[in-house]
Amino acid sequence: MNFLYLTILLPILGFLFLSFSVGRLSETISAVIGLTSIGLAAIVTGYIWFDFSQGNQKVFYQELWTWIQVDQFKIDISLMLDGLSLILLSIVTGVGFLIHLFASWYMKGQEGYSRFFSYMNLFIASMITLLLADNLVLMYLGWEGVGLCSYLLIGFYYKNSSYGRAAIKAFVITRIGDSCLVIALFMLYNEMNTFRIGDIMILSTLYPFSYTANILPWITLMLLGGAVGKSAQLPLQTWLADAMVGPTPVSALIHAATMVTAGVYLISRTHILFLLTPGVLNLVGIIGAVTLLLAGCSALVQTDIKRILAYSTMSQIGYMFLALGVQAWKPAIFHLMIHAFFKALLFLSAGSLILSCNYEQNIFKMGGLRYRMPFVYICFLVGGSSLSALPLITSGFFSKEDILSCALSHGNINLMIVGLVGTLITSIYTFRMIFVIFYGKEKCTYIHRKQSLAYQAPLMILLILSTILGAFIVLPLQDVLPENIQLLNSSKIILEIFSSFLVVIGIVISAILWLIKKPFLLNIVEYSKIGRFLHTLFFSGWGFDWLYQKVFIQNYLKIVKILSGDPCATVINSTSLVALVMNKGLNITENGYLRWYLATMSFGAILVLVLIIIM
Repeated sequence: MNFLYLTILLPILGFLFLSFSVGRLSETISAVIGLTSIGLAAIVTGYIWFDFSQGNQKVFYQELWTWIQVDQFKIDISLMLDGLSLILLSIVTGVGFLIHLFASWYMKGQEGYSRFFSYMNLFIASMITLLLADNLVLMYLGWEGVGLCSYLLIGFYYKNSSYGRAAIKAFVITRIGDSCLVIALFMLYNEMNTFRIGDIMILSTLYPFSYTANILPWITLMLLGGAVGKSAQLPLQTWLADAMVGPTPVSALIHAATMVTAGVYLISRTHILFLLTPGVLNLVGIIGAVTLLLAGCSALVQTDIKRILAYSTMSQIGYMFLALGVQAWKPAIFHLMIHAFFKALLFLSAGSLILSCNYEQNIFKMGGLRYRMPFVYICFLVGGSSLSALPLITSGFFSKEDILSCALSHGNINLMIVGLVGTLITSIYTFRMIFVIFYGKEKCTYIHRKQSLAYQAPLMILLILSTILGAFIVLPLQDVLPENIQLLNSSKIILEIFSSFLVVIGIVISAILWLIKKPFLLNIVEYSKIGRFLHTLFFSGWGFDWLYQKVFIQNYLKIVKILSGDPCATVINSTSLVALVMNKGLNITENGYLRWYLATMSFGAILVLVLIIIM
């Protein structure tokens, strides 16, 4: 485990090599550098996992050097490894390497090939820093690093101004959450006089805090604000759908498998603070439940394949937040891992479809591709089935059922019902997408692209992990997160049967509506006033962009216009304006004319005499 620092150093070296090359390296060399750095980090992670599992050490610390020291204030560059960070580290390096490998095929021939891999390497380094940091300041450095890389990768095709606006939108909205996180860090340090995560968790359990009733809820609320922004949950969820304008491997890595799950990791890492504030913890579950419903409904009517997957990402992270809210800590992390598998599979498969259809992303302009692209069809079937939690054969079934059963065992029936409704909606929009793309008449202009191991291997590995085999992975979370309340076997079996029934019902509904033929009833709904209203509402993501435009952006622009003259600057600048006027007046008096000097002297003498007479 002494090689832990290499998991950060190797991607940074790859980033530096590619950045200093300034695009002069060939695509092959750029891909080798980008892939080697992440591949070696994945190998180091595998060795660390083996070493960690063989020993009895529950937490491993590696202090590298002192970063900041002012009197008693000291921040170290120090890493912490436990079961939780090890799981996330494995996902980032393992799934990250597979996505890098696929991207080496996907990005061929595109401008900025080496720049793409340099950004991706920097992102991996930042994400690992976030996960392994043993203090909140170093974690925040990684937190901001992934935000920067997200901005760079979303706006990768910088010549398109709309893509640039989407990148700015993602950057600004996530900064709102980041501001909340900074406030939480300040408040924590003010109360506990430390930024070390381990010390904060220990102090939280030992102190009979007098401030708990007043300050601690605000701290956890600010932590929740940071998590909501980064994980695209209500009300800061609007950036994720627009972030799909970046290259598809970017969507697979950042906006499905890693960065958007950082909020789940943050809450899990600071779970003791949330346990001390049950009201805020309940709010976490409510936010997740509402988000999974809103995002699921929006996915029902989208036509862009990447936006459908983006809304499904919001919905699945909503399940993770719901799990955290009912104290199902381990199921939340389990679903995080499984989601990384099947969502990366779906995004990479979608990238293959987009390239083969000449960059077409509208699912209704594809159709009939199951014979043209049988391997991608199988990938979508397996990934979509896991996303829908198809019973027994997919890993998504086991992770999602754990969440629902924990909600029931926790006694929160409402959240469990929301989760079941979300299951039905998920299966409908997922198989709607599959049926529309792969069945019916072929509509897109198919372009055959040469496939290679870099294309097939990542999809095959992710496909296997999305099946029931992925559910056999044992997570080393003993003594890291609290145990879950277990349901009686009979109750759990009944819940699983009912949930499985809803999944099958959703698939049948999708088949009837989009595979067989649209029934007369659906046409009536589509062309009715209520139907058109709901379609518009769902398609626009429930109008949050419109609402924020009216409430925040337009009012902000009005205030900016009012302050465009800058009253403070006007008052300050008036002093210099007066001095300038006086200077010009004095310059007029020094003109070199004798008659002017005599006249002014006479005027001055007369003025003095008048003043003397008056006084």
